[in-house]
Amino acid sequence: MLDVPAHRHPTVQDHVALAEIDLTGELMIAAAAANEDRLSADRIDEVLHVDGVDREAAETS
Repeated sequence: MLDVPAHRHPTVQDHVALAEIDLTGELMIAAAAANEDRLSADRIDEVLHVDGVDREAAETS
């Protein structure tokens, strides 16, 4: 049996955390496959499925 803390149920899932882990994995795969040292902001947006408008709004906030 799993050694699970009393306050956590083994079937509880944090969907936000799982989505973040998935996106991080996608970025890692893209970075490993890239020819350049760093991913451009446009390539990161492409991997994360966001457009440049979203990124620009976040940078000004």
